[in-house]
Amino acid sequence: MSYFHFLARQMYPSVSSLIRRNVRLFSSPPSYPYERGHYKVTDEMRMAFDRDGYIVVRGVLDTEEISRLQIALETDDGILQHAYYVNDGEGRRSKLCIWSHPGHDITGMVARSEKVAGTMEMLLGGEVYHYHTKLMMKEPFTGGSFVWHQDYGYWYMNGCLFPDMATAFIAIDRCDQENGCMQVLRGSNHLGRLDHGRVGGQTGADADRVAEVLKILPVDDAVLDPGDVLFFHSNLLHKSNKNDSPRRRWAFLTAYNRASNNPVIEHHHPRYTPLQKVADDAVRECSNYSDITGKDFMDPNTDKTSEGKK
Repeated sequence: MSYFHFLARQMYPSVSSLIRRNVRLFSSPPSYPYERGHYKVTDEMRMAFDRDGYIVVRGVLDTEEISRLQIALETDDGILQHAYYVNDGEGRRSKLCIWSHPGHDITGMVARSEKVAGTMEMLLGGEVYHYHTKLMMKEPFTGGSFVWHQDYGYWYMNGCLFPDMATAFIAIDRCDQENGCMQVLRGSNHLGRLDHGRVGGQTGADADRVAEVLKILPVDDAVLDPGDVLFFHSNLLHKSNKNDSPRRRWAFLTAYNRASNNPVIEHHHPRYTPLQKVADDAVRECSNYSDITGKDFMDPNTDKTSEGKK
């Protein structure tokens, strides 16, 4: 038995159980269908999220809703004017845009909707608020990679005392192995927060520790169709490869924090701000595609987790 296995079994009994039973437990990723008018977060979904660190809900946004969201995101004088590039240290780069408050446009309706924000409250076990939203753009043949990391590896430094945080990764385009879909280490949410440091132009988890974790926990490819949502915990290790395909890979990620986990220091993301949730139909009914008033976009010079350039 390696020293890492010994520590895991002593300090994290739940992880030890996963290690002993990984062949059976990790046979298939946790995935659930979204049924409009009948959807609810079940005990099984909550258990899977707690156990594995993530779940996938298929078809949360339908074709019409994704089309409307795309229009809002692709408007040149809207969100895109605040985008900047992040280098991956290997000659590739991705473009991203981050904002602190959901606002009242279609992107805000998605982030505030019951089927996204409400699901997150059920998975995290209490009231949440909008921590930030990110548009991640990997363009054909040029989109860069992202190293293994935990979001809480960053957010801990922002004064968030507990990892009671998670992200909803919404696929705008199909995400698969060819265009650099997200990869997750299932069950790694039980490891606790790992040390993080600079890797190229990014911040990544301790490479030696990740190498050990890769020996005992499985890597899942988060293959998603447009409108599918990956809900994942802030301590889940994840990464993505470069986009070598002729297809772009855009994703809309909204991060949430438990209201009870109000950051203890001021920083570049908001402290507790009550989230005004909306009904799911608000995504279809909203006619605001380009009013981005009040979103508070991040200046790449203040992004402490990556070296961004306009």
